[in-house]
Amino acid sequence: MIERIRAASAAGTPLRIRGGGSKDFYAQALHGEILDTTALSGVVSYEPSELVVTVLAGTPLAELEALLATQGQCLPFEPPHFGTSGSSTAGGMVASGLSGPARASVGAVRDYVLGLKLINGRGEHLTFGGQVMKNVAGYDVSRLMVGAMGALGLITEVSLKVLPIPPLEATLQFECTQAQALSWLNAWGGQPLPLNASCWVNAQGDNGVGTLYLRLRGARAAVDAACNALGGERKDNAEVAADWQACRDQQLPWFKERDVSHDLWRLSVPQTTSAMDLPGISGQPLIEWHGGLRWVRADAAQAQLLREAAQSAGGHATLFVASHARKQGATAVFDALKPPLDRIHRELKREFDPAGIFNPQRMYVDW
Repeated sequence: MIERIRAASAAGTPLRIRGGGSKDFYAQALHGEILDTTALSGVVSYEPSELVVTVLAGTPLAELEALLATQGQCLPFEPPHFGTSGSSTAGGMVASGLSGPARASVGAVRDYVLGLKLINGRGEHLTFGGQVMKNVAGYDVSRLMVGAMGALGLITEVSLKVLPIPPLEATLQFECTQAQALSWLNAWGGQPLPLNASCWVNAQGDNGVGTLYLRLRGARAAVDAACNALGGERKDNAEVAADWQACRDQQLPWFKERDVSHDLWRLSVPQTTSAMDLPGISGQPLIEWHGGLRWVRADAAQAQLLREAAQSAGGHATLFVASHARKQGATAVFDALKPPLDRIHRELKREFDPAGIFNPQRMYVDW
């Protein structure tokens, strides 16, 4: 791979880094010759007592999570598994930076990356960070690669912090309006409760009461006490496990029933944000992360409205899945960076990938 990258850099040939391809739908248009990472598969080291695992970038997420489960451990941020079974990889998890339902309670992907190895645009195989937190000093380059969509280089290996699976899990169900759900979540967030994940969805459209699902994880005494204090209907874990997995992978009916002419938007806002006024948007959002993540289905004409609404609330909007009718890359996926941050991003890109060969236009159309 190093020789191919050096040759591509010399010739100015764009390379499209690809693992299982489960996130090809995400971000801007796909350009360049495929640089397949699936051969980089396997566990380099695993120390359950140290809560650290190191894997090659092409290792399937399913295999990694199965290994951790044998030791009663997990990736607590619940990285999504898009695409067919086994297609999501550890490298894609880091490059996309996407986390699942528990993200607001346990942290994001970047919070668990201890170190990684990377081949830059000059064909240099570099090592950043290590296998313990104290190795992360100075400029934290390893975490810089989280969410970079492969635009800075090819990740070949990653070291991750893992955690024990909590002793007890419980899911509570409440029938309520969006405003009531947000009010409850805001109040509960200020209490010593073992909150882990939440999902409010209204399958009835604009009117009608929706359903709030609240997942608790932690010590048995804490979870049981919280269930007694909060009320609601306690669901059977075996029944709701598949629903939380579907929520993680955007496979709930709310997502699957999206009209192909509508885009799927992801609005990241402060958790205390009240119900947002989105005129022209049919149906109500699906809400996760204790109010901090709002999924919205909308037609292309509403793009600017959604960006402005998110920015007004102190957040940002991402075009997560474009409609079938929309030409890939025709509309910016991410909010435009402010000038100082844009300059930093461009300088980082030039430093790591001077020839601009890695995943061109994947994040922004002009680099």
